[in-house]
Amino acid sequence: MSRPRILIVGAGFAGYRTARTLSRLTRGRAHITLLNPTDYFLYLPLLPQVAAGILEPRRVTVSLSDSLPDVRLVLGEAERIDLDDGILRYTGPEGEEGSLSYDRLVLAAGSVNKLLPIPGVAEHAHGFRGLPEALYLRDHVTRQVELAASAEDPEACAARCTFVVVGAGYTGTEVAAHGQMFTDAQVRKHPLRQGMRPRWMLLDVAPRVLPEMDEKLSATADRVLRQRGVDVRMGTSVKEATHDGVVLTDGEFVETRTLVWCVGVRPDPLVESLGLPMEKGRLLVDPHLRVPGRPELFACGDVAAVPDLENPGSYTPMTAQHAWRHGKIAAENVAASLGLGGSRKPYRHRDLGFVVDLGGAKAAANPLGVTLSGVPAGAVTRGYHLAAMPGNRVRVAADWLLDAVLPRQAVQLGLVRSWSVPLDTSSPEVARVAGGPGRRADARSGPGAALAADTDDGGGPGRAGSPDEPAKGQPGSGTTQVRPGSGAARPRSEPETAKGRPLAGPPGSGHGQLRSEWETAKGRPLAGPPGSGHGELRSEWETAKGRPLAGPPGSGHGELRSEWETAKGRPAAATATAAGTAGEPVRSRPVGEAAKNQPGGEPARNQTGGEPAKNQPGGEPAKNQPGGEPAKNQPAPAPPPHPPGPDHPAPGPVKRTDVPDDSDDFTKGDS
Repeated sequence: MSRPRILIVGAGFAGYRTARTLSRLTRGRAHITLLNPTDYFLYLPLLPQVAAGILEPRRVTVSLSDSLPDVRLVLGEAERIDLDDGILRYTGPEGEEGSLSYDRLVLAAGSVNKLLPIPGVAEHAHGFRGLPEALYLRDHVTRQVELAASAEDPEACAARCTFVVVGAGYTGTEVAAHGQMFTDAQVRKHPLRQGMRPRWMLLDVAPRVLPEMDEKLSATADRVLRQRGVDVRMGTSVKEATHDGVVLTDGEFVETRTLVWCVGVRPDPLVESLGLPMEKGRLLVDPHLRVPGRPELFACGDVAAVPDLENPGSYTPMTAQHAWRHGKIAAENVAASLGLGGSRKPYRHRDLGFVVDLGGAKAAANPLGVTLSGVPAGAVTRGYHLAAMPGNRVRVAADWLLDAVLPRQAVQLGLVRSWSVPLDTSSPEVARVAGGPGRRADARSGPGAALAADTDDGGGPGRAGSPDEPAKGQPGSGTTQVRPGSGAARPRSEPETAKGRPLAGPPGSGHGQLRSEWETAKGRPLAGPPGSGHGELRSEWETAKGRPLAGPPGSGHGELRSEWETAKGRPAAATATAAGTAGEPVRSRPVGEAAKNQPGGEPARNQTGGEPAKNQPGGEPAKNQPGGEPAKNQPAPAPPPHPPGPDHPAPGPVKRTDVPDDSDDFTKGDS
């Protein structure tokens, strides 16, 4: 008899707990498969400490393969579920497609950033739901403080040192609290020239901080934030976001380069495609976490609207505590439905209280209904997190100890760029990659993000994740790219974009010509004819052998030398034919990659005729320089006007008088 197949989608709090509990209950009597975009479980409550430089990123992650040895891990994102046939189709991390069949399906896909129809937010704001977003925020905040310290303009300094957090819930409150401490520590070591202090703003339309929690916790958090210097504004939010700042609902314009969006979450869009009854975007389930009418389908965590039996008529909130408990009950009920465990159980919960880490020794907590603040609350908060984490407890405790006795390392690593973490994405836990596969249900950030965030961050395109996404470090978004002086955009093919090749054009257009795959892969700049301001296109053999580019006499280039002459260290040949100079003919067309802020391709460094050798005319020698496969659909250059001779001596090295016999050349070359 074959073992039943159980498929779990998502490895957040609910999915991870389901997989771990099922592995223990079934004891090898079922095939358990876990589909997740990453190979780790993320302990989300400690993510603000990653952004503040207290914890290293791996401290808040737990390896799925190591902690779930009896569970098969499949990396990918669910794309479509065929409920009638029992098949789920997914896309892997490198764009490959696959399918998984199941007898029981547990949906625990979690949640994504919640968007509101506010102009400019999708382009200029960043969420805080995944590890890439936390790493980006840490780098970005560090960069803004460093740029502010070197800014001569007081207004620019103030704008860079202003950080706006929207959403005074659990996440937003902790981000603002930790962020203020992080930037204050940076400024103490590197004071701002104008004597300014970093300013953090916390906005929310709610009447108080932490509106979903006890009023005493809310009052404690509000007091700590204000004492620390956070500008807390309740009843206020963002009306419009621009590159230079945000317009608040009260009409005030705040100049800033940082907008952190923590207004809440929404269920993963995957559940919307099932066509089943929903409740505010969440899949309706019964108290046993089973979807009515679908005995093989279970849902838990943020994607499930689970009836709250303690408060009839309501549903359990979307919190980590509930998701963790959902996972245990879902696993037990799945095992019971397959005859591998006990009886089914409804989901009931008892509120154990909440903890909010406000940085340092400050926190707000009400364990078992007892309201705490200050140092006792901080101790309870950290103790709770250590107990709740499924791994890495010693490493987390060690980082906390080091942070207490050593200064934080405020450096920007530049590992995550702003376009890699768009706000509107179905997978905030996965950073976008230039030229990577498209993602499910992504309404990607608009083109303003490229110039808005990346002008300050040195980032890349604003539309991350699209098939025709620009290469890293190139301006523009979508499928076209505008070059200075061109007056128009020219579409780029997918291979060009994926390889990171800039768009090219004819000589003098302000674009370089389209470079072949080999030219780009080898890092060789394109070349042009003598006197065009470009070096001639060199063949693959010339480049590989480290031979300098040659040209006609008097052109400022050396003559083109044949393969064998160069290999033996001989000077350029003294004859020429109608097809070109002696030796290997020029396999080229004029002009190459567009120069930076210069028309007609990339110029040599303070020299004409391509990039020259060090302190020598005639092109750059050796080491991965142009040549190889010629650019496609380009005309051949005209032959040199004058062959070298007595009246036109060839520039370059002095001709040797002890040139060996040609036959010896070929003999040695073939050996």
